[in-house]
Amino acid sequence: MAISDAHLLRGRILSFRRRPDGPDDTKAFRYIEDGAVLMASGSIIALGSFNEVLADAPESVPVTDHRPHLITAGFIDPHIHFPQAQVIASWADQLLDWLNDYTFPAEIRFADKAHGERIAKGFFDALIGHGTTTAVAYCSSHPNSVDAYFEEAGRRGMRMIGGKTMMDRGAPEALCDTAQSSYDESKALLEKWRGRGRALYAITPRFAITSTPAQLEAAGALLSEHPDCHLQTHLSENPNEIAYTKELYPDAPDYLGVYESYGLLGPKSLFGHCIHLEPREKTRMAETGSVAVFCPTSNLFLGSGLFDKAGLEGQGIRTAIATDVGGGTNYSLLRTLDEGFKILQLQRQRLHPLETFYWATLGNAEALSLSDKIGNLEPGSEADVIVLNARATQAMALRMETVETLAEELFVLQTLGDDRAVAETYVAGNAQKGSGR
Repeated sequence: MAISDAHLLRGRILSFRRRPDGPDDTKAFRYIEDGAVLMASGSIIALGSFNEVLADAPESVPVTDHRPHLITAGFIDPHIHFPQAQVIASWADQLLDWLNDYTFPAEIRFADKAHGERIAKGFFDALIGHGTTTAVAYCSSHPNSVDAYFEEAGRRGMRMIGGKTMMDRGAPEALCDTAQSSYDESKALLEKWRGRGRALYAITPRFAITSTPAQLEAAGALLSEHPDCHLQTHLSENPNEIAYTKELYPDAPDYLGVYESYGLLGPKSLFGHCIHLEPREKTRMAETGSVAVFCPTSNLFLGSGLFDKAGLEGQGIRTAIATDVGGGTNYSLLRTLDEGFKILQLQRQRLHPLETFYWATLGNAEALSLSDKIGNLEPGSEADVIVLNARATQAMALRMETVETLAEELFVLQTLGDDRAVAETYVAGNAQKGSGR
């Protein structure tokens, strides 16, 4: 093998093949105590034991030894708000108050391209610092914000999904577009960015409250014309939101029925929250392959309710887990997994640490229909890799003295870890957090 930019990472390797059926389902993942990942040209070339991979690697290949740390696929965040980087940690009551008091005023500023560019740098630094290598983001209603978002992602070589927020009512005039302008601008942006580098586009009506029927019809037309795009919106987050939606759409059978009537359901449709779904909504989500995205820190922060993972998945609904910054309170998927664990514990739904790490990597990739590209370390996948240090803080190191299994170590990372536990983040094979930045 002769690859000029090859780079080999050595460490303990964890890569999921599928969702674990339980704590003893070792066939669901690969764990290699002294393993190696060989990367080149932005992709993973080989995965296996260190000696085997090194023997087949190019002569004099650079080796970065991350032992004793754990090497796994980069985290994936399927629901986050780019314009809310300065809204996170704002005191609020509930969802609709929070939007009016903080979110909408912050988003108005993204009409200024220079502002968007400055925030994009900090936003992407935060993602990389916390080990997130792919995210699905809402931009503001301004095309400038979408350009700032994808330009920064392109500079870093990241696999990112995003889109212009479509909203033509229920918000300040400076944020509102029209049904026609939202269609025209979204179409121009998706044609500009979709497939450029690693960028993918998400058609993005904020939610039913801020879109007229004409705008949701426009969103449905875009999705029909561009079925390779994702669709992202919000669904059944808060009782007041649900009640208001029913007032605005009195002929719809339920909240999901609003989106359904405009052709917005499907396997690439991401519905944030899905806390208070009615029986018919659950049936239709399962039948259409639509994805329910769990946002635990946001649900707790805004007092929205408890996500019923077991109930939804038991009816065949696909799920994902996300930070939802800025309603969410941390960019870290580790912190998000911890809070998700607690929400499920309140409902007596036990979540094993092997399943949580599957969820944040391959599971979220499957929810995005991208598991052939991201979410694992198998050869042919894109080389988005993170290195996790379960002894990153004094408290973690002290606890690790008694840890004997991989599952215990993952639970320590999930319960006590944050950005300090992410020793390095590789994007398309390039180190972007630590000394490699």
